Amino acid sequence: MEVRLFPNSTRPGVGLKPRRESQRPLLPQHARHCPVLEAGSALGFLVYPPLVENESFHVEYQGEGRYRFVYYVNPTGGKWEPVFSVLVMMPTGGIGMLKEEVTFMTPVPTTSRENAVLMARTFIVPEDLDTPPGAISLRGAWNFQTPPGWDTVYTPIFNMIQRPIAPMLVIRVETDWYAHETEFRYVLQRGEGMSGSYSIPIGQAVFVPREEITLRDCNEEQLTAIRQSQAEFTREKAALKLTTPYGLPYSPHYLRQTRSPNVSARQSAHEVMTGPEPGRGPAPAEKPRPPVLPRSDIGVVPARPDAPTRKVGRNDPCPCGSGRKYKKCHGEAS
Repeated sequence: MEVRLFPNSTRPGVGLKPRRESQRPLLPQHARHCPVLEAGSALGFLVYPPLVENESFHVEYQGEGRYRFVYYVNPTGGKWEPVFSVLVMMPTGGIGMLKEEVTFMTPVPTTSRENAVLMARTFIVPEDLDTPPGAISLRGAWNFQTPPGWDTVYTPIFNMIQRPIAPMLVIRVETDWYAHETEFRYVLQRGEGMSGSYSIPIGQAVFVPREEITLRDCNEEQLTAIRQSQAEFTREKAALKLTTPYGLPYSPHYLRQTRSPNVSARQSAHEVMTGPEPGRGPAPAEKPRPPVLPRSDIGVVPARPDAPTRKVGRNDPCPCGSGRKYKKCHGEAS
């Protein structure tokens, strides 16, 4: 499945491109050995604001329909300096036009009022403010065009456990025909604010197919097969135990199974447990994945089964098959 990128309409080409990241900074160490947790973190693509490295902004909800946007620059790498602010005031009772008051914070203004308002609209969507009260919409640097039948879902960043965390409204858009500008809608309390910078994502995008889902109960034969599969998995997981350098026992059995090249066996097990879908033939064969290696085997491995053993470089792809560099994957523990 291929998703096309097109840039922010106001600042095209500015800002980091969306990317996947399976490891979160403040998760406990055992999360590094939890494949389902890492898979959840890497489910979507992190989206960044349309900023360069020496720019940032801050949006604050002041209450009573008032929102203040401040734009900062850091030209010397030292102190962040505010350039201008835009105070957006929603109409009383929801009737009338919103007001935008610009205040310049430098001795000599470096831009016009019109450019300052346009700059603020690059990062926020004034028309979405205060719906509900405290709501703000942040724009991303890149937008998505999905193939026919696929939607884009804008979500908070999964498995980010730092506090405080502002509530967010999840949005689903039919981006296969609608050229939608990326937006992430957070809801702030009075006095709260959110900042944006070059390397900090503002949200996450997930792509889902737009098709009907039917829920049905398992029959007795399928329930028996599921229980047998659970018992077999439990036995094999218990039989394969490894210990991390800091003494934590874990089992890589699930991760090895998900990356096993024996795709037909997994498909057969699924059909035994759930039964074939009516009106649909066998699933197409998947591309084989490389087998996962235990952390103790990472570092000196053959590039291929018939290749001589070599030392893995820090910037080489990790032999576990994750697609990340060795220093960002299994090399972090060495």
